[in-house]
Amino acid sequence: MSNRVRFGLKNVHYSVATADTTGALTYGTPVPFPGAVSLTLDTRGDTSEFYADDRTYYATSTNNGYEGTYEVAEIPESFRIEVLGETLSDDGVITENSNARVSAIALMFEFNGDMKATRHVLYNVTMNRPSISGETVTDTTEPQTSELTFVASATTEGVVKRSTTATTDEAVYNGWYGAVYAPVETP
Repeated sequence: MSNRVRFGLKNVHYSVATADTTGALTYGTPVPFPGAVSLTLDTRGDTSEFYADDRTYYATSTNNGYEGTYEVAEIPESFRIEVLGETLSDDGVITENSNARVSAIALMFEFNGDMKATRHVLYNVTMNRPSISGETVTDTTEPQTSELTFVASATTEGVVKRSTTATTDEAVYNGWYGAVYAPVETP
């Protein structure tokens, strides 16, 4: 039976992608990205309409992936180095450099449901540096969060996102965070 509702966000992971000479991506081992507060995906693409015979004669839309935000309790140092291209000196100082190259990643996560959590993977994600803010603490100890904005585009094969369903094979579902999902091709 399928979920009737969706709630909660957990098990966010990232996997650094490497492109070959054709632009095809391969992925490293997924790494947990703890502290998930919220994740928002807004569609990218346009709808185009052609009018003839005094009506909408033809309509089409494009799928240019998503724009998103990931709000997190704190951005791990490993993410800042592996993905955002910051460097860590021998004396423990992390440096943001204007020439840093941001690595593409696969972003994996799940939303709870009334039946079973639905797991997702975005395959070609480019993260932006987070904004930095802070406030003087007066009489509260509520943590402040960090927010990353990102663009999730299609791979060279045209894949933007995949998600589990109520009929997903148990081995695939249970191994979701062990490696970035790629369907098994049968000859």
